[in-house]
Amino acid sequence: MNVVEVQGLVTHYGDRMVLKGIDLSVAEGEIMVIMGGSGSGKSTLFNHLLGLLRPTQGVVRLLGHDMHHLPALEMLALRRQIGVAFQSGALFSSLSLAENIKLPLREHSDLDEKTMNIIAQMKLEVVNLAGFGDLKPSELSGGMIKRAALARAIVLDPRLLFCDEPSAGLDPAVSSAIDELILRLREALGMSIVVVTHDLDSAFRIADRICVLDGGEVIALGSKDAVRASSLPRVQDLLNRRNVEALLDRDAYLRRLLGEG
Repeated sequence: MNVVEVQGLVTHYGDRMVLKGIDLSVAEGEIMVIMGGSGSGKSTLFNHLLGLLRPTQGVVRLLGHDMHHLPALEMLALRRQIGVAFQSGALFSSLSLAENIKLPLREHSDLDEKTMNIIAQMKLEVVNLAGFGDLKPSELSGGMIKRAALARAIVLDPRLLFCDEPSAGLDPAVSSAIDELILRLREALGMSIVVVTHDLDSAFRIADRICVLDGGEVIALGSKDAVRASSLPRVQDLLNRRNVEALLDRDAYLRRLLGEG
């Protein structure tokens, strides 16, 4: 079963086409990594997968449901099966770590306080943060915030987990630990995971398959070995970190400023 299905996804920002007919699927139990350079469209695709954007055309299905043709109550039920770990962590600074973890439980369950405390403690232990529940986000390191974000994302035991740049801004050792945690979560909880990242080492460490975007198009999709072996120059430029930005044409830039082209 595919837990994510994207078919013919096209997106415009005004007159500019950002996504140009994306086709993508994620199998149950799979870790799919979406990667690409700046401006490739990966953030826009991520927002579509979360149901935050409506496509110009095309279909986005999560767990068999069309994200943009669901009644409000069914959408709410669907969101309970989805966890999201945001790049910045998105923790509430005024709340303790444990209270942050319990927020989804307060919103989406009728559990009593004692049970919520037990569940929060269990999730903190899963991400190696046992004993830190009383701390505020300002008292945590960058790696701890990333792990706390994962704990909150999995507190409802979702079938599908989305991670936005989980290793961004971390040193190599901490980044590797986050990668190992993601792999462990998949094995322990049996969830499917979609990761958006620009970190090549992380992508090739955790992915079952990799989707490479460039210019709003899928230019490579397959196993890690298949992506590494791609003969497309744009894929190899990304993998080898080659800067291929075009030199600025001063005359063309001036014409754009003057509205002449």
